[in-house]
Amino acid sequence: MAIEIPEARKVGMVSLGCPKALVDSERILTRLRADGYAMSADYAGADVVLVNTCGFLDSAKEESLAAIGEAIAENGRVIVTGCMGNEAELIRAKFPDVLAVTGAHQYEAVVEAVHEAAPPSQGPFVDLIPQPSDAEIKLTPRHYSYLKISEGCNHACAFCIIPQLRGKLASRRIDAVLREAEKLVAAGTKELLVISQDTSAYGVDVRHEEREWKGRKVRTHMTDLARELGQLRTPEGHAPWVRLHYVYPYPHVDAVIPLMAEGLITPYLDIPFQHAAPNVLKAMKRPANEAKVLERLKAWREICPDITIRSSFVVGFPGETEEDFQYLLDWLDEAQLDRVGGFRFEPVAGAAANDLPNPVPEAVKEERYQRLMEKTAAISAAKLAAKVGRTLPVIIDEVGEPDEDGDIGATGRSQADAPEIDGAVYLRNVPASLKAGDIVQVEVEDADAHDLFGVIV
Repeated sequence: MAIEIPEARKVGMVSLGCPKALVDSERILTRLRADGYAMSADYAGADVVLVNTCGFLDSAKEESLAAIGEAIAENGRVIVTGCMGNEAELIRAKFPDVLAVTGAHQYEAVVEAVHEAAPPSQGPFVDLIPQPSDAEIKLTPRHYSYLKISEGCNHACAFCIIPQLRGKLASRRIDAVLREAEKLVAAGTKELLVISQDTSAYGVDVRHEEREWKGRKVRTHMTDLARELGQLRTPEGHAPWVRLHYVYPYPHVDAVIPLMAEGLITPYLDIPFQHAAPNVLKAMKRPANEAKVLERLKAWREICPDITIRSSFVVGFPGETEEDFQYLLDWLDEAQLDRVGGFRFEPVAGAAANDLPNPVPEAVKEERYQRLMEKTAAISAAKLAAKVGRTLPVIIDEVGEPDEDGDIGATGRSQADAPEIDGAVYLRNVPASLKAGDIVQVEVEDADAHDLFGVIV
């Protein structure tokens, strides 16, 4: 008599927020697949739906609550996890039918909740089959991967509640991080995006302990990590791009710049400056060393002329005067940052900044935000225009369909462009053999304020 193997239970996932949350989603789904679950691409086919929430800003919370509501309406069997998990009472008050609520990166609790809501259907015969524990589920394209090196943060910035949501800094073992990176590159990753709440602080909590890796000792430290990641090679023998995000400008960051000049890691730093005016930085409880930063930016560019500096700034922080804002604009003229994101200050429950005096009116916030974007767009346009005529390496993200003339276009990114947050490189007349993940040499033919346009050479 034939034995009927039961159909696997299916889990749906809605992942919101930053890349760090996306990594959490990947790890949760990987664990569930190892337990015999299948993934569902829609609400209808899921036995249970996970909503990985973001709770960084009130607007993000509203988006998370809307996603929970949609999942409840479309499926009805919903488990909530992520940064809003510490507001379980609010979630349950609004959605009493939610099956469970867990906090950020609480993988065991999420998996247990899924087991209770939709017990694994695998029987004794299926249990004998080895589970693919080495096959990680990725929610990003095959050619790039986020590499999370730590959790939590030791800072106490007035506008932020990340330490309340994700706790104090907890660094991963450096040998475990390098092993994961090696596996990702071996499986087809061409670009590693190193992420954390504070990449520069990696290893502080463990006093930069040493671990054995490839027959030598390596410290749990950002510079050691960067150097080792620069030694990785794809199956074709090429060095993957290694991109550093959320890098606070501590003094030891200077040691990473020569690695970029040597081509070991991608010449790109994502530094969350947030502001430049000393009064605002002090109110934000952030180090006010804007003048020294300008000196260091100049020194970095002398060592590695192609370095890209990306940052983000908050306008309309309580107490920010017109003089403070003008200081920021003048500082940006000096700093000439390559990529800039802007945010209007937004109160978030639990943040110290909510109690600060002299809130900035919404209309003033908006006006300053528009001026910030105008300033940074002009800087970006000039920097990109200077690249016209150059030949740059570009990683391909998407290849289009042939048009009526048979021409094929493609979208990629230069080393100055991180996925989702920076610009793109648009290519014309690419070969039909081109595919996502290919790294090609591109002659830049044109540019606008944010993107480049070119052709493969």
